[in-house]
Amino acid sequence: MIRTEPVYDESDEYRPEPPPIVLPPAWQDGSFRVGIHTSIAGDIASALDTASKLGANALQIFSASPRMWPRGSSRIADADAARFRARREELGLGPLVIHDNYLINLACPDRVMRTRSIQAFHDEIIRAVSLDADFLVAHPGSCLGTPVDQAISEIADGVRHAAKGVKLGRLRILIENTSGMGSAVGANFEELKSILDLTRDLPMGICLDTAHMFEAGYDLTTEEGLEATLAAVDRTVGLHRVYVLHVNDSKTPLGSRVDRHENIGFGKIGLKAFARILNHARLSPGAQGLPGRAFILETPIDEPGDDRRNVRALWNLLGVSVKDAPKAVDGFSMTKGPKKAKPLTQRTQSKTNDKAKSKTKKKTSIASKQI
Repeated sequence: MIRTEPVYDESDEYRPEPPPIVLPPAWQDGSFRVGIHTSIAGDIASALDTASKLGANALQIFSASPRMWPRGSSRIADADAARFRARREELGLGPLVIHDNYLINLACPDRVMRTRSIQAFHDEIIRAVSLDADFLVAHPGSCLGTPVDQAISEIADGVRHAAKGVKLGRLRILIENTSGMGSAVGANFEELKSILDLTRDLPMGICLDTAHMFEAGYDLTTEEGLEATLAAVDRTVGLHRVYVLHVNDSKTPLGSRVDRHENIGFGKIGLKAFARILNHARLSPGAQGLPGRAFILETPIDEPGDDRRNVRALWNLLGVSVKDAPKAVDGFSMTKGPKKAKPLTQRTQSKTNDKAKSKTKKKTSIASKQI
């Protein structure tokens, strides 16, 4: 019997499978992303169709009531979350930004309220992950008499506790700047930087609100003021960590520290300033190595169509024609009629109607004018 040596075949060698390549979200294609905060009333998935009908290609929502503490389970049913994700993919919307509950205050000195805030923020993270959100925007909180440094430490610690044990996936938590109203933390960029420095173990970033910056004293109305503001952002938190901009005009003047949003071009910031902001090279898609950046509206709807007109105004300011922008549904609005007011005399009512018509005409002109 002749013995033969076994033949070595390289194909028999075990080779572990390479890790799958994680592809970036479809919305990170270098294009401008213009979104608006839409309502989840009735059905959470309807918020997606609302954004699409308004001519947006991105959106922000609350994942639950923003002014109530949750009672019982606040999780989103798996079937509803799956339907939401599927519909979002069909409509090609992104990024999806979720704003947290207004009652949450991670800096609260009251231990019971702070514990409640941490639990509520944990629930926000869980819901955001279930919807496959890209960003969760959070207000830092109010110190309520606590030294600011201590409040910042409490905020960072609260975020870490809320995120503990959660697989965040691609979700990034964004801290939003504030107007500085009351004892709110985050009116200056140095405070935002301190929060980021204390949460380096988490995927964090910044959401900048134009109205809040202006109300906190950062002058965005001039070219020099905008350059100085962006330089201050870059020197502290870094522009590469600004993933979302809330694009809002302000009803209150520079440095008022009073948070009141206004329709684009009708506030103290003005249309020319927004044209500079939206078209600034350091804020454009791909700037600072970011694969995408979203401009999200949180403007009021004083009259039906204000929401659609604000979206159109941003596309116009970006130089994107009606033909090239996402198509809006003519006449669509999140509100069906004007806000209810106290009864007026016939003469006063007539003057009010004339003023409203004039304002609507001006808004339509801004939305339709090609900048």
